[in-house]
Amino acid sequence: MTALIVALQFLTRLPLPTVTASQADFGKAIRWFPLAGAAVGLAVAGAGSLGAMRDPALGALLALAAWVGMTGGLHLDGLGDIVDAAGAAHRDPARQRAVLADPHLGAFGAIAIALQLLAKLVLLALILASCTTAREVLALALVPVLGRIGPLVWVRVLPPLHEGLGTLFAQRAGAAVLVAWLVGWSLAAWLLAPVLLAALPALLLWPLWLRARIGGLSGDGHGAGIELVETAALLALVLTP
Repeated sequence: MTALIVALQFLTRLPLPTVTASQADFGKAIRWFPLAGAAVGLAVAGAGSLGAMRDPALGALLALAAWVGMTGGLHLDGLGDIVDAAGAAHRDPARQRAVLADPHLGAFGAIAIALQLLAKLVLLALILASCTTAREVLALALVPVLGRIGPLVWVRVLPPLHEGLGTLFAQRAGAAVLVAWLVGWSLAAWLLAPVLLAALPALLLWPLWLRARIGGLSGDGHGAGIELVETAALLALVLTP
């Protein structure tokens, strides 16, 4: 279970026991990323449901606070870095890598993070305002799960920008694991909110953009992709009839 604990420690701020993990454990952790997403999703759905008893807007605010609190803003940081690199580098690969390596947040990244948070807040409010059953609220829990299935796809179709955790993840992200999570998530979505299935193409659209603009995959690419897939899933819940 070491790889599971590593995945939860890496992707959430849950208080968990310290474990001694090998490089293989870190690589295997990617197999449990969707389960970490389920933990985030349940917190989001629970906080949103609690706040919506008073007002959908309050529910959206509590849900977003739970979302950011559970992840520590990890993926938002990746989104900001990717947007900085794409916006400031003017397609110069060397400049893009320099911007990605820079720990400081630029104007493009700050704007992207602000818009992402605003988008999630508005979409959550719209979703909670339309929910009439507990099942519809529970469907929110599937949104972060889909986002964290993304890395299992992306390590298989994109080259790493540099050696690191991404390389370890690529070595341990087996096709059978990916298929199992996709099938399981799709069945759950079909039972709770079939409209969520409309968000599945986002898993493939993101690596296409990333290959064209950045050239490969990094931790920031994973984080940004998770954020954008989550937003695509929220949009599906709002816009799909």
